[in-house]
Amino acid sequence: MPQLGETVREGKIVTWFKAVGDPIKPGDNLFEVETDKVTVEVPATGAGIISDIRVDAGDVAKVGVVVAVISPAGTALVQRAKGEPSKAAAAAPVAKASAPAAPPAQAAQPAQPINLNPWREVNTPERNYGPATLANGARITPLARRLASEAGLDVASLKGSGPHGRVTARDIDTAKTQQVTRAPAQTTALDSGLTLDQVKALYRETPFEEVPLDGMRRVIATRLVQAKQTVPHFYVTMDVEMERLIKLREEVNAAAPKDGPGSFKLSVNDFVIKALAIALQRVPAANAVWAQDRILRFGQSDVAVAVSVEGGLFTPVIRKAEQKSLSAISREMRDLAARARDKALKPEEYQGGSTAVSNLGMHGVREFAAIINPPHATILAVGAAQRRPTEAADGSVRFVSQMTATLSCDHRVVDGALGAELLGAFKALIENPVMMVV
Repeated sequence: MPQLGETVREGKIVTWFKAVGDPIKPGDNLFEVETDKVTVEVPATGAGIISDIRVDAGDVAKVGVVVAVISPAGTALVQRAKGEPSKAAAAAPVAKASAPAAPPAQAAQPAQPINLNPWREVNTPERNYGPATLANGARITPLARRLASEAGLDVASLKGSGPHGRVTARDIDTAKTQQVTRAPAQTTALDSGLTLDQVKALYRETPFEEVPLDGMRRVIATRLVQAKQTVPHFYVTMDVEMERLIKLREEVNAAAPKDGPGSFKLSVNDFVIKALAIALQRVPAANAVWAQDRILRFGQSDVAVAVSVEGGLFTPVIRKAEQKSLSAISREMRDLAARARDKALKPEEYQGGSTAVSNLGMHGVREFAAIINPPHATILAVGAAQRRPTEAADGSVRFVSQMTATLSCDHRVVDGALGAELLGAFKALIENPVMMVV
């Protein structure tokens, strides 16, 4: 099972393209694997014949586990027939079937060198304990990372005593000692809920179906709980008039080429992405992310966009959105959304960004507040455009198309006035869309 990302620890085999006995050559696709973020086809790196498939389609295997064996042509199936272990015995050491049992006195001193066993899994860590470089630029040793994870310590808050401020195992021991002297920590929200048995007991008289969490839903649940527990959210909301934008969009789409590589069709979301990107340039203090002991501010506007997929969502990022035309944003967003639904995005296409857009207008939602995706400091939630009554300058009542936009802010990075300024800049661009095309 290949490593498909720094934090990926396991993958689910969706389908096998080859069967036992099939000949293969380098580059042939062997199987398709699905992680919590991507679905990719894994090619062969050598020639031979499939002698055994250790992990069936639909099963999950940890990174490094042997999922199949490729042997030289003419020998693979013979080796399999001589009693090599099945998938169920994958984790146990295997002895040659033809080797006689050694006397107990000789067991500790084999007469022949021990042959490497190709049927056993590659030795890999059970889990990933995080990067060697912290957000503040300090380094941390592998042992210290493991000890900190096991103790539940936030490594970003530690002060290193090693060379150049490197965090060592001694620093972890010191932090653990200090933690013991403090008041007992309260149970986190992840642990304070009802147990599985307690929840099921509440519905013992009600028919239900159990749906196990897949990798994507598990990651989403963990990150959103972390976001609401650790990010101090506040929200600012404005109603935005859409009359000019709707008219401009209709005119542009009517004149746009319908076929060929230069064809496009603008959506309201394309204008929202562009307006937020330009607004971040006009309010650069809000174009930032939280990095533990400091704030990172950016010169370009990288806007992530929430895309709903089966079982969860992705947030592909439009890089340098302030520099791109509306038609370029539209084409790029359509391509990213299509590949997100196929789980074919590369990690660099959905990681990073300084803010995000979540649009539920197509579902008829009038207004909502989105949860910030750390380390972002903001996320913009937009609802559907609706005809609403407003008061005109002469005191009369007129109906106009309005959209409600809510900006969620991380108060550690964006203060109330700064958030209002950013949302005000966004409102001005949406209500005067010609400023996005000049």
